Amino acid sequence: MRTEEYAMHDHRRLGRELGLFDTDPLMGAGLPYWLPDGAVVRHVLEEYVRDAERAAGYRHVYSPVLGKRELYEISGHWAHYSEDMFPPMRLGGEEVVLRPSLCPHHALIYRSRSRSYRELPLRMAELGCMYRSEPSGVLGGLTRVRAIQLNDAHVFCTLEQAVGEARAALALIRRAYVDLGIRAARFRLSLPGEGGKYVADPELWSRATALLREALDGIAYEEAAGEAAFYGPKIDVQIADPAGRESTLSTVQIDFHQPERFGLGYIGADGARHRPVMVHRSVVGSVERAVAHLVEQHGGAFPVWLAPVQLLVLPVGEAQEEDAHDVVRRALALGLRAEVADPGQGTLGARVRAARLVPYVAVLGEREAGAGLAAVRLRDGRRPGAVPVEELLGRIGGVARARGAELWEAS
Repeated sequence: MRTEEYAMHDHRRLGRELGLFDTDPLMGAGLPYWLPDGAVVRHVLEEYVRDAERAAGYRHVYSPVLGKRELYEISGHWAHYSEDMFPPMRLGGEEVVLRPSLCPHHALIYRSRSRSYRELPLRMAELGCMYRSEPSGVLGGLTRVRAIQLNDAHVFCTLEQAVGEARAALALIRRAYVDLGIRAARFRLSLPGEGGKYVADPELWSRATALLREALDGIAYEEAAGEAAFYGPKIDVQIADPAGRESTLSTVQIDFHQPERFGLGYIGADGARHRPVMVHRSVVGSVERAVAHLVEQHGGAFPVWLAPVQLLVLPVGEAQEEDAHDVVRRALALGLRAEVADPGQGTLGARVRAARLVPYVAVLGEREAGAGLAAVRLRDGRRPGAVPVEELLGRIGGVARARGAELWEAS
């Protein structure tokens, strides 16, 4: 894609043009805020992930964004990751830190009571915020931020269950990519490199890497040294923007380090205490990066189920405004996202052009309003003509529920 073509799809430009997000110097670099339409996309994406996780046997939790410095000393973050963390804050006689990761909190939730092998695998998920002290030079739009809403989860399981859970996580990721219209550029097995940023435990690395290789059986992947987490290897699902630049969206990791550090255990069938394995996984990574990619991939023309406004009703004049609002009320009652376009905002043609990214536009003139019809215009340029409002709403609802790509299938 040429530079000028990419600029048209750049989420930083489109996101502001479409009213999805913005920034303010008083909030600070790397701390964007979400506008109403962007909040809709984010909410729908989060609900999709929660529903998919629930169907896959995950239970959701909430945990605080702060933790004592001691927590991250135990997890290993303080020794291996502190340069990417915000400095501690004094709170009475203690130091607290904005968390750089959710896994230490989930480890504490797991160990909050005794566990039996009958509970495993225990799948714990959270859409939670974490904070990274990113240098200002690498910040940009939604792809690199300092406050990250992460779709995170941790599966506590037996050694024998670890490969199956990693494979199930990969299947969940691939299903989500189909539903979201995301194409994986490649799968990467990220391994440690040289230097002291990694936990010094060769056996740990060898065991975890072997299990991830087994989980990747049947999937083409590449290896990359120096891209692992400090505590273990990981599978990174790489995506590419329209200019071909890669980034990591989804991850799967197998971790022996933190279960050991936190002294996690479960009572096995033999009555003895055993150490669980911790499988980290994120289906869509950070919500910010996922939305940025979706904006660029779709050029702002989101699939119907993700679109901030699914139906825009255009009354030709003031006489049709009440009918237009009635259509919107009916759409909202069905769970659709619909709005009325102000007839005072330019000519009908200008209002139609302004709605070029809305999947469905319903024009109500005198003839349509009097007969309970809507003259339908689709985002792809087609005009199915005047149809009953009930049929139109039913069609939109059906496409949204099916997460379909076809706006108007032949009856």
